[in-house]
Amino acid sequence: MLRITQLKLSVLHEPEDLPKKIASRLRVPRGAIRHFYVERRAVDARKKPELFYVYTIVVSLDREKNYLKRSLPAGVQIYDPVVYHFPYEAPSDSFQRPVIVGCGPAGLFCGLMLAKHGFRPVLLERGEEVSVRKQKTAEFWKTGKLDPESNVQFGEGGAGTFSDGKLYTGVHDASGRGREVLRLFTEAGASEDILYEAHAHIGTDQLEKIVPALRQMIEAFGGNVFFRSKAVNLLLKNGRVCGVRTEDGRTFETGAVVLAIGHSARDTFRMLHAAGIPMEAKPFAVGLRVQHRQDMINEVQYGSKAPEIVGAAPYSLRFRTAEGRSVYSFCMCPGGQVINASSAPGYLAVNGMSMHARNSGYANSAVVAAVSPDDCGGCIPEGTEDLWRGLRFQEELEKKAWIFGEGSIPTQRFEDFVRSQEGKEGRMSPCVCGQIRYANVRELLPARFSDAVLEGMNGFSRSVPGFNDPEVLLYGVETRTSSPVRILRNENLRSAVDGLFPCGEGAGYAGGITSAAMDGLAAAEAVAASVCLKF
Repeated sequence: MLRITQLKLSVLHEPEDLPKKIASRLRVPRGAIRHFYVERRAVDARKKPELFYVYTIVVSLDREKNYLKRSLPAGVQIYDPVVYHFPYEAPSDSFQRPVIVGCGPAGLFCGLMLAKHGFRPVLLERGEEVSVRKQKTAEFWKTGKLDPESNVQFGEGGAGTFSDGKLYTGVHDASGRGREVLRLFTEAGASEDILYEAHAHIGTDQLEKIVPALRQMIEAFGGNVFFRSKAVNLLLKNGRVCGVRTEDGRTFETGAVVLAIGHSARDTFRMLHAAGIPMEAKPFAVGLRVQHRQDMINEVQYGSKAPEIVGAAPYSLRFRTAEGRSVYSFCMCPGGQVINASSAPGYLAVNGMSMHARNSGYANSAVVAAVSPDDCGGCIPEGTEDLWRGLRFQEELEKKAWIFGEGSIPTQRFEDFVRSQEGKEGRMSPCVCGQIRYANVRELLPARFSDAVLEGMNGFSRSVPGFNDPEVLLYGVETRTSSPVRILRNENLRSAVDGLFPCGEGAGYAGGITSAAMDGLAAAEAVAASVCLKF
């Protein structure tokens, strides 16, 4: 097979233009192309208003061996696609079924892969299935009535279910796990364009259907999924795992436990620490969520006459402040909504999500500043263990946000943020799931962070004019960018406690849906090896 890179066509090209372009690049007749598929497609707006798709194509030719005797044209390479292969099948002898704690992307994909190969995993999820979770989340946004175990953070699909559903990642994929994750998503009902779009996404409305389909696939292959089954004790004997106990008193005996608990399971982190599981503090970031008009972002990124086919434009921005602190946009949601993402009474956190169509008319992203361990020192009680510095810092900010907003999302226009004065309603309508209250968000963050956000937004405006428009809305507080702790594991994905496999975003080894799912596949391989190598 051959791989063609940097093959460029207008975004308005006709379907037949692509094979013609492939044949032209390869210098062969159109009929010589036996088969091709798009491996990647990205929008090139460097010459806007003229927009292009840049393709990477995998193609096979008739008489390809003869073709390869020639000198290959520029941008054409011999290509051997990486196909993912799960290396183990469950033994025929009896064995203890692996237990997976958490049904976010890491847990679901770990469970699916183990189930497909006969290991019949048991998945324990503290929250509820998507259909019930959706109802409770909608009720929370409308009334403020929060279920601490079934909300934006907890439940089937994890925090990613209420998100933009981004499926792109910067993780190196030498094993083919990333492609396999996308393929499994399409098996569960996702559009096949996620296999090649450079900025592929699904959207919350589609995830609400796809996530249950993934669970049903696990069950069809012999796995079991239990909801409202919060793991409260890890059972250990002679330095190894022997089971998990849930809040309702059930015990699941096993010699292999996957911890896919998500970044917001703070009570579970504390339980694991009390059980002696090795952990460490890790960097994260905090800031505010920022809302712009999507048409303004589209015009800056794609030009004023961009065709509808390219969709709502994204952005990704970075800036370093004068004092050297990194500020960056995070979890950008084109055509999305800001959401109340709280998971505990008396604490408030925000996030963003988009539907598949990304047609709300507004863009939002977090503008966050990097947090170092030293940044947390003044925000926690003296003498607190270093491990919990970041977690307590997050909690203090969320508690303050809840107080500022009186249970609603604290909101402020950028002009008022600059002046550090009480927020007031402006010309831009809030696009929010949940209730808001105008407040002085500038005072919500410690000065070193609010100043960094202000400097970053002014810096971003050099790349995206209008980013710091006076009417831009800011919402607080964004704290759940990643887990503030890491559950330690070795190169074989094993904890120092035998039989324990930390994985995914909550364990500190991923940063998004796809990377978490890929880590789930890696954990499944490690669990399968631990079972099979004993026989």
